Amino acid sequence: MDYYELLSAYWSEREIYTNALILAHLLGALALGLLVGYERAYHGRAAGMRTYGLVCMASAALTILAGYPDFWYGGGHSGVLAPVDPTRIVQGVVTGIGFLGAGVIMRDGFNISGLTTAASIWASSAIGILVGVGFYLAAMGLAFFSCMIMIYLNRIETFLPSRHAVAVRLRFKPKYMPSEDGLREAALERGYEIAGSSLTISSEDGRQEWRFVALALARQSGAPLAALAEELTAFEGVEDFQLSHARN
Repeated sequence: MDYYELLSAYWSEREIYTNALILAHLLGALALGLLVGYERAYHGRAAGMRTYGLVCMASAALTILAGYPDFWYGGGHSGVLAPVDPTRIVQGVVTGIGFLGAGVIMRDGFNISGLTTAASIWASSAIGILVGVGFYLAAMGLAFFSCMIMIYLNRIETFLPSRHAVAVRLRFKPKYMPSEDGLREAALERGYEIAGSSLTISSEDGRQEWRFVALALARQSGAPLAALAEELTAFEGVEDFQLSHARN
């Protein structure tokens, strides 16, 4: 077989038909990935439509190629390829997406952000895998459910019993020794309790720094952040502080 015949094997009618079918899968996966990514982009997240579209489409590409081993290398491998196990490809895709998801998770003290984005990137890869193996309806359903969770679940959570939390950092004046019991009592007077095992204490240059999560006693209890900041400004021994909503 000369070089012309080798190259023409990649453009045979069967090869072109198979490539067109694969491209149709990739376009479908891209559309579903863009759909999920739009919600993240709309809310200003770091990973947007391009990230989700690429993840979903690439996952579909890596999965679907396992379904056509007879067409690899222009169909000229003469059956020397070992049987292909698609589950191993799926395992590799999921592992690789784990590193991408970890890159969007950020932690600042008790605040953790990016968990929803990381989970949705993982879901986007699963959508691509479903498209790649031909489960089109399941892929569309997963894309729909993923969007609904990210758009509406936080609204449903507002009707459920919950307690908001505040991440607190207090830096005290030199040689000032705060009292844990006094701090807990002060928190209770303002409608909060210090979450168990959240208190951490550090010291530098004679200044103690306390970090903890204050958990509201009930949905409607707990002073707002502005009121807490006003009180802490005049609180004995506090040199500076930081308040933020503890979120993930």
